[in-house]
Amino acid sequence: MILLVGGEKGGTGKTTLAVNLAAGFRLQDRDVLLVDTDPQGSASGWSAMREDHKNLTRVPCVQKFGRSLQNEIKDLSVRYQDIIIDAGGRDSVELRAALVAIEHVIIPVQASQFDLWTIERMSELVNTAGAFNSNLRATLILSRAPTNLQIQDTHAARQMLEGFENLTLSNVVIRDRIVYRRSVAQGCSVLEYQPADKKAQAEVSELIKEVML
Repeated sequence: MILLVGGEKGGTGKTTLAVNLAAGFRLQDRDVLLVDTDPQGSASGWSAMREDHKNLTRVPCVQKFGRSLQNEIKDLSVRYQDIIIDAGGRDSVELRAALVAIEHVIIPVQASQFDLWTIERMSELVNTAGAFNSNLRATLILSRAPTNLQIQDTHAARQMLEGFENLTLSNVVIRDRIVYRRSVAQGCSVLEYQPADKKAQAEVSELIKEVML
């Protein structure tokens, strides 16, 4: 599987989702490579930090930039069972190149009007890439949603996001839980972090199941 976590808006938790998916796949004994295309290098830093913990299964990570990314992804896919690409929060050369080479893109979005406005542009990018990549699937996922279920923003955002014909809305909602930040800071996933947060673990586990369908 070649999976991209990307979008035009920053701060939506793309790297958090990418590293949790990568670690989750490794926990299922899959051969995973994490590809960091963001100049900030957050995914690379997470992978390096993980190397220092001998009790955690290694998740290799490489940084790749530029227009050649499309061909490099294809070359790497021969050597790894799964490739998970973390793209920066902007319309970049890397984002466009990856969309042509992948099987599935996950687009995290927060339940704010500023984030929702960017989805129409992502829909256009997916349509453009689809002309060259007929296997491309695109999934929207609400990320960093309020943990207070009484707040109606998430429900309203879901209604709006269901209106895109070429973008499927995930059944999973990733809530804004502190365990996501704490686990990433230690080079692990919420599936490995102790003390365990059962709600966060359930969110990531359900997303992994959904992605693998």
